[in-house]
Amino acid sequence: METGEELQDAEEQDLYEHFKVVADKGQSLLRIDKFLMHRIENASRSRIQNAIELGNVLVNGSTVKSSYKVKPFDAISIVLPHPPRDTHVYPEDLPIDIIYEDSDLLIVNKVAGMVVHPGFNNYNGTLVNALAFHFEKLPQLPGNDGRPGLVHRIDKDTSGLLLVSKNERSITYLAKQFFDHSIKREYLALVWGDILEDGTITGYIGRSLKDRRIMQVYDEPDKGKWSVTHYKVLERLGYVTLISCHLETGRTHQIRAHMKHIGHPLFNDASYGGDKILKGTTFSKYKQFVENCFNLLPRQALHAKSLGFLHPSTHQFIEFTSALPEDFSSALNKWRAYTVS
Repeated sequence: METGEELQDAEEQDLYEHFKVVADKGQSLLRIDKFLMHRIENASRSRIQNAIELGNVLVNGSTVKSSYKVKPFDAISIVLPHPPRDTHVYPEDLPIDIIYEDSDLLIVNKVAGMVVHPGFNNYNGTLVNALAFHFEKLPQLPGNDGRPGLVHRIDKDTSGLLLVSKNERSITYLAKQFFDHSIKREYLALVWGDILEDGTITGYIGRSLKDRRIMQVYDEPDKGKWSVTHYKVLERLGYVTLISCHLETGRTHQIRAHMKHIGHPLFNDASYGGDKILKGTTFSKYKQFVENCFNLLPRQALHAKSLGFLHPSTHQFIEFTSALPEDFSSALNKWRAYTVS
């Protein structure tokens, strides 16, 4: 059975669904919204029409209107956000850092240690419970069932920015950007080893055959989902390196699995072997120094620094940034001082 952390750690590919269908040769002319209602389980006509209006439905590679009549051999693709889960979310008055909010969305600066979504063994104390409490104070909006709409997720022990939708129209518009990989995302990571130059990591990410709680990078497409991470060296500190990661895709544990794959696991990432002294000397003084850094930063050194996207109402590009939290910056400064000395 998967653990609660595994369930909440899933990235945006678990938050929306992508359908492809080709009309058969005997297809009679039929409005596309009605056609899709018969093809997609539990999809209301309004949900489909909303997706069509936002350009999330393509016929033969082009957007169409709801009145378009499906013809034989039409190739149709559609991206829809998943409907809300059946499990009830109980509002909880928990502290959260909302750095931006309007009628369509909000941006949360999540602290490390907070689970994003309720799951097995994590039914309360999550970010979604906190957002449900916050939303109770807001007027009901069209398409908003009172629960926050997660557009993507970040791991429990990763800090930084999360984008949350407040109505069905905006989550559909934003989900399409995630699906198309047009969302701009930057993460800061402290990794083991001296990385000499910038690079790109690719591969198919799937569950490890040895440990289902973690992900692994494979060469074979049948073992996982395609993934791309671009990284840039920001600061070389001898035995560790501070890097910036830009995601093209958003797979579960993508940065953590990718950096492990190239031999540079994240500093203090217990799941991927980064909680051991992987580089450096054998002197007891150095070992104590690393342990002190682990104590300052008792989690993987990963922070979602920036998030940029087209706003669902204005269609203008907006971007938000988040400073490193104290635990990350303290450990980083300690490494800087050690390198200088």
